[in-house]
Amino acid sequence: MAIRLLLAEDVALLAEAFEVLLSTDPDIEVVGRVARGDEVRGAAAELNPDIILMDIDMPGMTGIEATADLRGAGVAIPVLLLTALPGSGHVHDALAAGANGYLLKSTDALHLLDGIKAVVAKHTVIDPALAAEALRAGPNPLRDRELDVLRLVDAGLSTKSIAERLFLSPGTVRNYLSSAITKLGSTSRLEAIRTARENGWL
Repeated sequence: MAIRLLLAEDVALLAEAFEVLLSTDPDIEVVGRVARGDEVRGAAAELNPDIILMDIDMPGMTGIEATADLRGAGVAIPVLLLTALPGSGHVHDALAAGANGYLLKSTDALHLLDGIKAVVAKHTVIDPALAAEALRAGPNPLRDRELDVLRLVDAGLSTKSIAERLFLSPGTVRNYLSSAITKLGSTSRLEAIRTARENGWL
């Protein structure tokens, strides 16, 4: 029996390329394709695939959020996440959400096909370079609001504008920013942003 695979990828050209690649392996059959993270659970319920191959960066829900949504609904179908980002910052979050694998999109075809089969066989598959970097960096120490503030600072918004955007007081925004700087061992907001980005957290 071929492995029944649900593909979640929002870029049509990449989705088509993945389908062509996967079709070269007689042990794998793509039974469905979605382009949004919030469509994954419904498609999984309808198709009951053996594995979901999912991009981490999608509209509606990220791959990590869609994985957590599946697990929250009691769906145990294995999930292999793909990312174009070389940083390791999402590895801990992906595993915590219930993902069974995490690979770079730049991985070679054989590694991807082997990874799919390994995940179906109940193994955890993580890109070795990302795994080593994740162990070095440790889990993301920042809370969601601290990340929100850093992203908006990086986008050039003032404290007042950030407060209005997030429905917070300017003092609370400054507290989140100060906390993020301290947690990252940085001396300035710019250094904190650089550190967070280098570790794949931003």
